Amino acid sequence: MEPLWSDRARREPASGSSAGLANVHSSIVSCERCPRLRTYCQRVAQEKKRAHRLETYWGRPVPGFGDPAARLLLVGLAPAAHGANRTGRMFTGDGAGGSGDFLMSALHRTGFANIATSRHRDDGLELTDAYMLSAVRCAPPDNKPLPEEIARCLGHLDAELEQLPRIRVVVALGKIGFDAWLQRLRRRGVVSSPQPRFGHGVVVRSEAFTCGADPCGPRVPALVGCYHPSRQNTNTGRLTAQMMERVFRQARRLLD
Repeated sequence: MEPLWSDRARREPASGSSAGLANVHSSIVSCERCPRLRTYCQRVAQEKKRAHRLETYWGRPVPGFGDPAARLLLVGLAPAAHGANRTGRMFTGDGAGGSGDFLMSALHRTGFANIATSRHRDDGLELTDAYMLSAVRCAPPDNKPLPEEIARCLGHLDAELEQLPRIRVVVALGKIGFDAWLQRLRRRGVVSSPQPRFGHGVVVRSEAFTCGADPCGPRVPALVGCYHPSRQNTNTGRLTAQMMERVFRQARRLLD
């Protein structure tokens, strides 16, 4: 069975993983594996949204962001066309009250973020004990990546996790993030029976996973499901601020 994290990553102090992350980020930013996504992101960056017509869009794959010593990992769907595809940082720049602000407000209230908003890359936002990334690193048309595009991006997830040896809890923001994480585990021979199904507040504890015939134990992080903080979910009340806060308080309890 392929290891969940490399032996080097387990031995390496968290403070030493920043340089490794920088190398991984460089590789992500230069990725050209999915021509459909790269064409779309570049077109959006050229055409722009009227409100951002004077800005220079990022227009490239978006790496993760957060604390290299994090124990909590957030897995989202993909960059928004005029959000992270514009700013170059996950959950950043989709407008006041957008998904970034909604998420950061919950992280701020639960002690994982120093401020409650996420507007641009130089806004001073810092995450503590948390790191966020997405299952797909390029903005997809209609927010719908193809299955093969999700599969190609798993290599980037692997590479970042090699540099994040302390992850103990994963919060999946939406079904695609949830399923991508389980797909990554299956590739390493890690399974759970019955197969976990996505739902808001669903918790799959570490002891539910098996590595071959044996329990995996703490080598496999606990998995928590959470509705994605899209405007479609937050504006309709499907996901409220209290619901999201409860997810991160549950994650905090699992870490402690």
